[in-house]
Amino acid sequence: MRMKLALVAAVLVMVTGIAYAESDDPTGPQPKLPTEQLTIISDDGKSHIFNVEVAATTQQQDTGLMFRPVVPADSGMLFPWPQPQVSEMWMKNTIAPLDMVFIGADGTIKAIAENTVPYSLRDISSGVPVLATLELQAGITAAENINVGDKVIAKQFPGG
Repeated sequence: MRMKLALVAAVLVMVTGIAYAESDDPTGPQPKLPTEQLTIISDDGKSHIFNVEVAATTQQQDTGLMFRPVVPADSGMLFPWPQPQVSEMWMKNTIAPLDMVFIGADGTIKAIAENTVPYSLRDISSGVPVLATLELQAGITAAENINVGDKVIAKQFPGG
């Protein structure tokens, strides 16, 4: 009977494209997403260049960097939101600690959560409406002197 139900569910997904919530929970990393260059300009004028994957769909955003053991120092993942919103993130199934950079609609960094805890289900909030969240290798914002108020240059923001 269980096999028959699984088969019916699989056919429904193929026909309707609708999956059940329990099958939406990823069990491994998603394939590498399309990338784009993103630059952060610090107050001191230094440019920090990252090649970031863009999590454009809800499914890509739900999986994010889960199950990836490392995030290289020159890369990360950008989560663009359809309109400014308070960004609520977590570290479910995320192995590598991260720095989360919350970017306002004007392209400035509004908040940074440094060294987030792997696997934590604690909410990590931007606290203010933002247009995107950028996940980077843990410690990179401190090491590179990236701070609130710095400017982000990417096609999602003015001047990008």
